[in-house]
Amino acid sequence: MDRNRMFWASRRGMLELDLVLLPFLENVYESLEQEDKERYWALLDSEDQDLFAWFLKRTDPEDPELLKIVKIIRDNTGMQID
Repeated sequence: MDRNRMFWASRRGMLELDLVLLPFLENVYESLEQEDKERYWALLDSEDQDLFAWFLKRTDPEDPELLKIVKIIRDNTGMQID
């Protein structure tokens, strides 16, 4: 996916998600393995409410592939909420 398209797709309707996804995109995304980049692309198709719940560990995605990228984002964006 083109970097500009990914940037705009990472901008969400919730400021809280922008504060998680945009720094992740800027600081971590480029260092990901290709499979994890593809998981991130798939994650962008998720609903904002689901993303918010996943990042705050209220729930986890049922899809194990999405769970992998959610954990990477949690571990790299200060979302280590216990």
